[in-house]
Amino acid sequence: MSTSYEATGRVVAILDTEQVNDTFKKREFAIQIEDGQYPQQVKFQVVQDKTTMLDNFKEGQEVKVLFNLRGREFERKSDGRKDYWLNLDAWRIEALGEQPASNDK
Repeated sequence: MSTSYEATGRVVAILDTEQVNDTFKKREFAIQIEDGQYPQQVKFQVVQDKTTMLDNFKEGQEVKVLFNLRGREFERKSDGRKDYWLNLDAWRIEALGEQPASNDK
């Protein structure tokens, strides 16, 4: 089973880099994927040295995101029940089409 996937859409959010602890940092972003009547806004993350990849992109830009599915089981501290994490870890982002108009003057 492959865990590598791709999605295309328009960037709707690029968040700041978050230093999670001394050795781990991440940066999240979201794209809107057209899906018929109900567009989907999907959040991805980039980690470690890949956080700077997002510096080259802007909201409104059409992109293709190549990513891996990452998940794991964990135990809730509140009640000890098992639960599951799922992350979409982007490892490559490609610009599609033309760049969005800039508001910089």
